[in-house]
Amino acid sequence: QVQLVESGGGLVQAGGSLRLSCAASALTFSVYALGWFRQAPGKEREFVAAISRSGGNTAYADSVKSRFTISRDDAKNSVYLQVDSLKPEDTAVYYCAAVFVFYSSRCYTESTDYTHWGQGTQVTVSS
Repeated sequence: QVQLVESGGGLVQAGGSLRLSCAASALTFSVYALGWFRQAPGKEREFVAAISRSGGNTAYADSVKSRFTISRDDAKNSVYLQVDSLKPEDTAVYYCAAVFVFYSSRCYTESTDYTHWGQGTQVTVSS
């Protein structure tokens, strides 16, 4: 059974940083494209960042571009989201997601593209 488990969330002041991690089990990690999404209270889940199967391409939502960095370590079956210069509007539950793909260079930015999801980790940014 495929499992994705996020960690690294917490309470941080505006301007601070966190490193979110997502560890995967029961899948051949290197053949999956990966993504991070977030959902704030009362809002729909939204795309944050994605990384291709090869790791060579990344994509970001405009609201986080230049502040967030996605990366992957296939040897550790893990994907990371470095979040810097945090703002109160970044407060949300952050989810990692994975999808098996044949093509190595594409990033997937729609939640409907993904087949596996973690349970989420809370990020709260105080002003």
